[in-house]
Amino acid sequence: MEAASVTTSDVHVVGPGDGKAGFLGSIGVRFMVDSEASGGGFSLVEHPMSSRALAAPLHRHLNEDEYSYVLEGQVGALLGDEVVTAGPGTLIYKPRNQWHTFWNAGDAPARILEIISPAGFEQFFAQVVELGGIMKADPQRLGELSAQYGLEMDPSSVPSLIERFGLRFPGEPVAAS
Repeated sequence: MEAASVTTSDVHVVGPGDGKAGFLGSIGVRFMVDSEASGGGFSLVEHPMSSRALAAPLHRHLNEDEYSYVLEGQVGALLGDEVVTAGPGTLIYKPRNQWHTFWNAGDAPARILEIISPAGFEQFFAQVVELGGIMKADPQRLGELSAQYGLEMDPSSVPSLIERFGLRFPGEPVAAS
């Protein structure tokens, strides 16, 4: 059997400080693998989260599945009606069409790797960063972006999530490690 040849254009290495980083308004984002690099199969972002930061209102993706791999800290997630807390080395699966949210469940920073399949939704994050984050974005423009990327959000869920889980929204920027 012949070994497959690999050209430099096939190699994609992302070092600890590589990838464009930004702030989504409550959690950070570092872009590691986009649609172009993966041939559309998946995208990979890192989300650093300050202590007790709620990542987003309850929401669901109509087109993508998400897989959150906890690198550091304690991450909580509401998946439908089920609440989970996960530490380093744990993978949380959030299938498309499932209402969910997640947060830093601890008093120290947390980080996750977020695999999004298929790719494309990372562009929603990039556009939110360009708008100055979810808290500064024009609500109409945010609604248009959500519709474009098949994202349904329930902003009215934020107050009850904050109270139920002892969270903050928005969070504060945390540098990616």
